[in-house]
Amino acid sequence: MSKHLFKPLALAVSLSLCSVGAMAADASPKHLFNIQDLDKKIDPCNDFNGFVNAKWVAANPIPADRTRWGSFDALREDSLNVQRQIVEAASSSAGHAQAGSIEQKIGYLYATGMNEAAIEKAGFDPIKPQLASIDAIKSPTDVVAYITSTYAQGTPVLFRFGGSPDFKDSNKQIAFAGQGGLGLPTPDYYTKPDYEKIRIAYVAHLARLLELTGIASADAKTQADAVMKFETRLAAASLVPTEMRKPENRYNYMSIAEADKITPHLEWAAFFKAQHADVTDGFSLSQPKYFAEIDKMLGDVPVAQWQAYLRVHAIDQAAPFLSKPFQQEDFAFNEKTLNGQKEMKVRWKIALDTVNESMGMALGQLYVDRTFSAQSKQRALELVNNLRAAYKTRIENLDWMSASTKRKALEKWASFVPKIGYPDKWRDWSALELSPDNYFANVRAARKFNYQYMVDKIGKPVDRTEWGMTPQTVNAYYNSQKNEIVFPAAILQPPFFSADADDALNYGGIGAVIGHEMGHGYDDQGSKFDAQGNNVNWWTDADRKAFEARTAKLAAQFDSYEPLPGKHVNGQLTMGENIGDLGGLNAAYDALQMALKNNPQEASRKIDGYTQDQRFFLNWARVWRGNIRPEAQLTSLNTDPHAPAQFRAIGAPSNMPAFAQAFQCKAGSKMVRSGDEQVKIW
Repeated sequence: MSKHLFKPLALAVSLSLCSVGAMAADASPKHLFNIQDLDKKIDPCNDFNGFVNAKWVAANPIPADRTRWGSFDALREDSLNVQRQIVEAASSSAGHAQAGSIEQKIGYLYATGMNEAAIEKAGFDPIKPQLASIDAIKSPTDVVAYITSTYAQGTPVLFRFGGSPDFKDSNKQIAFAGQGGLGLPTPDYYTKPDYEKIRIAYVAHLARLLELTGIASADAKTQADAVMKFETRLAAASLVPTEMRKPENRYNYMSIAEADKITPHLEWAAFFKAQHADVTDGFSLSQPKYFAEIDKMLGDVPVAQWQAYLRVHAIDQAAPFLSKPFQQEDFAFNEKTLNGQKEMKVRWKIALDTVNESMGMALGQLYVDRTFSAQSKQRALELVNNLRAAYKTRIENLDWMSASTKRKALEKWASFVPKIGYPDKWRDWSALELSPDNYFANVRAARKFNYQYMVDKIGKPVDRTEWGMTPQTVNAYYNSQKNEIVFPAAILQPPFFSADADDALNYGGIGAVIGHEMGHGYDDQGSKFDAQGNNVNWWTDADRKAFEARTAKLAAQFDSYEPLPGKHVNGQLTMGENIGDLGGLNAAYDALQMALKNNPQEASRKIDGYTQDQRFFLNWARVWRGNIRPEAQLTSLNTDPHAPAQFRAIGAPSNMPAFAQAFQCKAGSKMVRSGDEQVKIW
């Protein structure tokens, strides 16, 4: 089933944890970029991604336990081995570690995850009490009571609930309730003919989950059909991903009394009380149409159909942590059918994933101690400052924006908060109690602990020091409500960054990443938040119109890309990331020129026959090298706000005259967009 979480805007597809410390023995600039990977038979002016990446992709097939393989994934694999050393050391010493320490808790969690004999022996016993409570439901009131109590245990069902800064007052944390509850990736999967085979496979999957708990085949099929009809109704009331990108569709503040009028069957004050959530003045009922439909369904859907829906989701959420038949069925649909993965991960990777999901920041604390240097943090901060200077100049020189809007844009620029490496303070895990011998109980305990940690923030001032990613994540993000750009420790390594690399590689790698994240502050949705992180309009009407005319051209560019036969990139869904890439790469190029101006000897130096400008673009494309299974590509096209990697490699450079000049590309080449086709925004 589709398992979605609220996440901040991020640079890359969600694939990536990695080790900072791994580096080739020969870290000279010559060996930080291997020109033997370049395919000289391909013209860089017509297929730059192929020129840089085709040979590597051909020589590096996707491993059977993955849905894609590329730069991010290779780094993650290295990192997993480092993390494995950490958790295995914690596991072996947990019995005599300091009581209550994060080392002991990580050790218990990992050790119980590796104890397959105990997991097999338990079967599905861990969820029998939950299934019994579903069997006992007799009325809509019982349905609501079940949802409320299950949520209080940290297990979401039917909708999403959590805390986040108020869109209108970013210093205050409020409650948000939003649409959710679908088992397929998007609402379109429930009705469009393209996904009929997936719908059939989904119903069969639901039936098999039910059968694994002892339900007879015919009854399981009846219940699975009922769940499909139930979710199809939810889907009809749900917004699609392009609509969910818009802040106005994710925020709808109202009082509890107003919310109760929309959902009279759902008593919100009672729900909040059960969650120990401090909600008194009001909250965001973010998609009221969805909740109005839930209320109708509480009134007209038979209790047996509600039970089927709740039952199958209870099994589905638990399946990865139960015995092998459940794990295998979870894999068969979610990974193999939806994403094309050939084999399940080996057990240690599954157990390590659980540690990252349950205690990721605690593991990050141990990871940083082992891998991250003060030198890397200082060098990254220098690059951030150089990119900030370049971005400021670009804003000041815009010819399509009025002076009044520029002032607001520069206020936002001046307020960017960079975070590098790891948080200034670590989470307190002392209240989390884990067992040395019960995997499922540990997963549930961590889930409840993390849920309550999040809920406890509601009604309190926003903690602007907190991070939304763990240090071991090879990624970066921009948070519009904190106006912060965040770069975890693990991304500060090759191919993104190396203290031994020439400027071109660093600016084409981490420099472009930094610029990309800054660009999110000015993308089609991030630009709707001001310097303080509030959702207010700081644009003149004329400037907004000029901006949207330019972004429409960028959408059209990406709409034209076709990664699968008949399946195109959605230029609106990927708009924010594409704006980030275009503005970020331009700013990084400007910052490189500033650095080279101060170092003329470096500016004129060729490495392996390539100039600094060429190496800048070569490294940008190398970052996006990779391959993906067709099934995973289809799912990503429908759900992922990031364009496929091969188009990110070429999309921004093709709009930059500097690229054409660097590789002496002529007008008419595929990598040269000119005239009305050329996109210039930031």
